[in-house]
Amino acid sequence: MGLAYLAMLWANATSVPIFVRSFFGDVLQFGYLYTVFDYKIYAGEVLLTMGIILLTGLLCMKRERHAVRLMVLLALTFTLGITFCLGTALMHRDAAVFTLQPSFIPDQDIFSQVVAISLITPWAFIGFENISHSCREFKFDRKHSFSVLGVSVLTTTLLYIFVILLSISAYPPEYGNWLEYLKHLGTSGVGVKMLPPFFAAQYYLGDAGLYIMAASLFSLVLTSLIGNTVALSRLFYHVAKDEVLPDKFAQLNKRRNPENAVLLIMILSVWIPLLGRTAVGWIVDVLSIAAVIVYGLVSAAAYTLAKTQGKKTERVTGMVGMAVMIVFGLLQLFPEILSYDTLETETYFLITIWSVCGFLFLRNVLHRDYARVFGRSVVAWIALMGIITFVSLSWMRHMNQNYADKTMEEIRDFYRGHAPAEAYQMGEEVYIKKLRDANATDRMHNNSFVLLLIVFSLGMFFSNYTIVRRRAEETELELNVTKALAYQDAMTGVKSKQAYLDTLNLMDLKIQEGVMEKFALLVCDVNGLKHINDTYGHKAGDEYICAASDLICQNFKHSPVFRTGGDEFVVVLEAQGYEERKECMDSFNRQVEANVKEEGKVVVSVGLSDYVPGQDKNVHDVFERADGLMYKRKMHLKSMGAKTRE
Repeated sequence: MGLAYLAMLWANATSVPIFVRSFFGDVLQFGYLYTVFDYKIYAGEVLLTMGIILLTGLLCMKRERHAVRLMVLLALTFTLGITFCLGTALMHRDAAVFTLQPSFIPDQDIFSQVVAISLITPWAFIGFENISHSCREFKFDRKHSFSVLGVSVLTTTLLYIFVILLSISAYPPEYGNWLEYLKHLGTSGVGVKMLPPFFAAQYYLGDAGLYIMAASLFSLVLTSLIGNTVALSRLFYHVAKDEVLPDKFAQLNKRRNPENAVLLIMILSVWIPLLGRTAVGWIVDVLSIAAVIVYGLVSAAAYTLAKTQGKKTERVTGMVGMAVMIVFGLLQLFPEILSYDTLETETYFLITIWSVCGFLFLRNVLHRDYARVFGRSVVAWIALMGIITFVSLSWMRHMNQNYADKTMEEIRDFYRGHAPAEAYQMGEEVYIKKLRDANATDRMHNNSFVLLLIVFSLGMFFSNYTIVRRRAEETELELNVTKALAYQDAMTGVKSKQAYLDTLNLMDLKIQEGVMEKFALLVCDVNGLKHINDTYGHKAGDEYICAASDLICQNFKHSPVFRTGGDEFVVVLEAQGYEERKECMDSFNRQVEANVKEEGKVVVSVGLSDYVPGQDKNVHDVFERADGLMYKRKMHLKSMGAKTRE
C-alpha cells in the first residue's frame, strides 16, 4: 500500500512539468542536465517539482488542518469545473461531432477491450481506502464512514465518465472522428491538441473553458499530492505504532501531526524528479500490481473477519473481491491472455526488485520484532518467493525477446542497405555472426542476473526463516523455563498446584477416552501446623512444611508429589509407585505414629484410594474417597496425641 501511495504521489508531482510544457511551452526548460530513457531532464522542471513536493510536505507537517480546508476547496474546484465543461458541451453539442460511435475499436476483440479497461480500475480508485487511516480522529460516528466512502467513489466514477465524454465531444477538423484524433495524439505536436478534454473545453467555451480546465487539472493534482501525503503519513504512523517502522515515526508533534512520517515521505520523494517522467511511468505501472495485491489482501481479511462473525453479505463480497483481484493479477502478469501487453518490460524488473527489497525489509522488521508478531506465516514468504521467481523470469523472457527483435531489425537493415558502413566491410557472414554472438552474450547476462536474483532471494528467504526459527526456539525455551517455574513449588521444591491441575486434566481426558492405566491417589494433610506457627513463628512453620514434604518424598520415591495448598499434598501413584503403594503406605504410617510421641516431629495424615474403572468418572471421585480416608486417619492420630487445626 505504501508503494501504491508513493507511486501516485510521484506520478502527480512529475506531471506538473508536463502541465507547464503544455500551456507555457519551454519556459522551465533551462539548465539541461541529462536524458533518461529519451526524456530530457531540465534543472528548471526538477526544481519546480522538488519545490512542490517540499511545500506539500511542509503544509501537511505543520498545517494539516489548513491542508484539509484547502483540499475541500480544490475538490469543489475540479468537480464543478469538469461538470460545468461537460454540461456546456452537452447543451451545445454538434450531433455530427459529439457522437459515441464507434463504441469500440474496430477490428479488435470487444471482450479484450473491456477487460483491458477494467484492469486499470484498481489503479483508478487506489487511495479511497485511506479514510480508514484517520478513523481514530473522526468527529462523527464511524458508521458513517462507509457512506462517505460510497459517495466519494460514486462522485469520482462520474468525474471519470465526464472526462471521457468531454474528451470525445470535439476534435480538430483535420480528423474524421474522435477515434482517429485519439490515435494521432502522439503526432499532434504540442499545446491543447494533445489534451482532448482541454481541446473540447476550448472548443465550446473558448479561452474561458481552457482556463476552467486548467484550474480543474491543477486542483486535481494538488488534491492528489496533499491527499497521498496525508494518507502516507497516517499509514507510516500506524505501521510504526505496530513496530514495523522505527518508533520515531510513531510520534506526533504538538499539532498532533505525524511530522517524522511526513519527513520520511519528503526524503523518499524529493529526488524522484531526477529520474524523469518515463521511469516514473514504470513505477506507476507497478502501482497497478500493488493495488491488486492491496485490494486482494483487504478482501481476504474482510472474508476471514466476516466468516468469524457470521456476516454472510460481507463474506460473499470478500470472496468476490478476492476472485476479481486474482483474475486481474493473472491478466496483468500473463499478458498473453490478452491480445496485447499490459505492462512494460521494465515494470517486470521493478516488481522483482521491489519484491526482493520486501525480503530485506522483512529481515529488518524481524530483527526489531521483540514481541515476535511477524514471521508466523511462511506461506506468505513462499508466495513472495514465487512472485520473484515468476516475474524475474517474465522480465528475462521479455528482455530476450527485445534483444532478438533488435537483432532481427539490424539484420533487415543490413539487407536493406541501412546498416553502418563497417557492417558491409565485415561481410554478411561475419556481421551476422557478430550480431548473433552479441545477442547470445546479452541473453547470458540477463539469465545470469535473474539467476543471481533468485539465489539471493532464496538466501534471504532461508536467512529470515532461520531468524524466525531461532526466535521460535527461544520462545519455546522461555515457555519451558516459565512452565518449569510455574510447575515447581517455591518453598518445598515439589510440584506446584498448577502442575497438579494440568496433570488432573490430562488424567480426566484419559478416563473419558477409556485409556487410563491403574493409579491411586494419596491425599496428605500436615498436622499441627497452626500450633507450630502460633508457638514458634511462621519461619518454623515453613520449616515444618518442608520437613513434611521431605518425609512424603522419601517414602514415595517413585511417584510425583504435588503441594496443593498451605499444608496439603497429593501423590499420584502409577506404575511402580502403584504396585508398591501398600508397603510405602505402611512404612509411612509407622514413621508418623513414631513421630507423634516426640515433640516437634512431623506428623502427616494420609488417605489412599485406588482408581476403579467403570465406577470413577473422573479423578475427583478418587480424590473424594482418599480425602475421606485421610480425615479418618487425622482423627485417629489425634486420639494418639497428635496436634490438629481444631
